[in-house]
Amino acid sequence: MDNLPLHRSILAVDMERSTSPLRTNPIKGELRGHVYRMLDQAMARAGIGPRQRDPFEDRGDGVLALIQPDDGVPKTYLLSRLIPELARQLVDYNLGLPPDERPRRGLRLRAVVHAGEIHRDAYGYFGEALDVACRLLDARALKKCLESVPAPLVLVVSEDIYQTIVKHGYDGISPETYHPDVGVKVAGRRRQGWVHVPTEALKLIPQDPHTFTGLDHTAA
Repeated sequence: MDNLPLHRSILAVDMERSTSPLRTNPIKGELRGHVYRMLDQAMARAGIGPRQRDPFEDRGDGVLALIQPDDGVPKTYLLSRLIPELARQLVDYNLGLPPDERPRRGLRLRAVVHAGEIHRDAYGYFGEALDVACRLLDARALKKCLESVPAPLVLVVSEDIYQTIVKHGYDGISPETYHPDVGVKVAGRRRQGWVHVPTEALKLIPQDPHTFTGLDHTAA
């Protein structure tokens, strides 16, 4: 077979309200640069360098990262190190914006973590595992969750990640903070997603509920 499956941990992020009329093309370019920079730094915090992952795949208003199997980078690090660091960076960035710039340049992300077999050809990556991750990331329930919380990041993990990683409560992971609030259908099967709002980010946010809100949610 010319295209054998490759196992990867899957992380993808997507910007909230990237199509808002307030987001001009130059501002979109700025925000894309910030997302890549933050993701690089969060990867480093989790011990994931260029040798442990495939090149990032651009998704326009998001990024797909595929992490190769490595005993030095267990999947737990994605949840206990990478996601908290990414959330912290988002808080710092948003708090550093002048209040009148937050509607245009505020940055909030949805994220998904999954794992499975993928394929790669001359055009990029594909496979059912990626379909599951992308459907979970784009689920309306996850978008509504981000709209309803002050934190600048919400995470959804697949059923596989919940059952093999989260529920065991490995160091830095609190199962009680994950909730089965997302369901999508892929390849004729119902897939469950477990939603998590990083508490580390919530602790850094002032009590002003408008700190990261104020954009037109109809242009999500």
